[in-house]
Amino acid sequence: MTYENITHLHRRRFLALSVSAAATPFMPRSGWAFGSETHSTMVGDIELTVISDGHLTIPSAVLAPNAPKEEFEAFMTGLMGSVPETVQPETNHALLRVGGETILIDNGSGKKFQPTAGKLLENLSINGIDPASINKVVFTHAHPDHVWGTLLEDGSLALPNATYYVGETEFAFWTDPETEGMMPDDFKPFAQGARRDLLAVQDRVQLVKEGDGIAAGVSVLDTPGHTPGHISVLVDGGDGLIITGDAMASEFLSVQHPDWAFGFDSIPDMAIASRKALLDRVATDGHRVLGYHFAYPGIGNIEKASEGYRFTAS
Repeated sequence: MTYENITHLHRRRFLALSVSAAATPFMPRSGWAFGSETHSTMVGDIELTVISDGHLTIPSAVLAPNAPKEEFEAFMTGLMGSVPETVQPETNHALLRVGGETILIDNGSGKKFQPTAGKLLENLSINGIDPASINKVVFTHAHPDHVWGTLLEDGSLALPNATYYVGETEFAFWTDPETEGMMPDDFKPFAQGARRDLLAVQDRVQLVKEGDGIAAGVSVLDTPGHTPGHISVLVDGGDGLIITGDAMASEFLSVQHPDWAFGFDSIPDMAIASRKALLDRVATDGHRVLGYHFAYPGIGNIEKASEGYRFTAS
């Protein structure tokens, strides 16, 4: 895992945005403190609530660095009227209530990544959800916006009573002391932060793989490529739901052009294969998807189109 596919995409520009998010014309909806706009629905007998951690700001070139330049610019212009310098993807966390259990998918950025993110605990509180009531956390992968919320500023656990479910490959990769040396200098903090947070909960970690159960009706799907051990979450019941993590980074580019690698896909060919398989599966079986970076609440259906696939919010 080297992030070589974004070496030419202004790494320092990305990290500068991590310190101070810039104004941008790309605003999928007004306002970013989403606590008062909580979305809840049922997936069979399982209650799903989508809680926001805020939003990120990234260079638009990171969305599809390997796409043909003219095609990418035409796509973005058709979608937004222009090609903005930056975009602001949202961060949608699934909270599942299964019987007497409360399960959170990823725990956000905390206050360590970008100033417009790290709002998960605040929005949980607004919705009357005590962090101490969350007894299971599933990490789709260990990028900053998914795990850096593990520890509070005083070093204590933000979710003190949780067991943490992590893909076997993901845990092994990020906790390996040699991983940091594989990263470009500007991305070594990714490895440092992932190792810090995963080791902080290692005595509470349950390592999982394809098919393993998290709770009744909730299980693991292997969707590697975005990171070496990236997983998604299958929720059975009703029409079903797959919580995709970053296997699909955008409801537009990832769905309509699944062969365009996302700039943070660490193993691009593997990520593309996982994305195509996931798209084909949900288009065939009718499961809804919940995309972490889709426009809030990130839930919808995917169907096959003349070229690629099409996402419809639901």
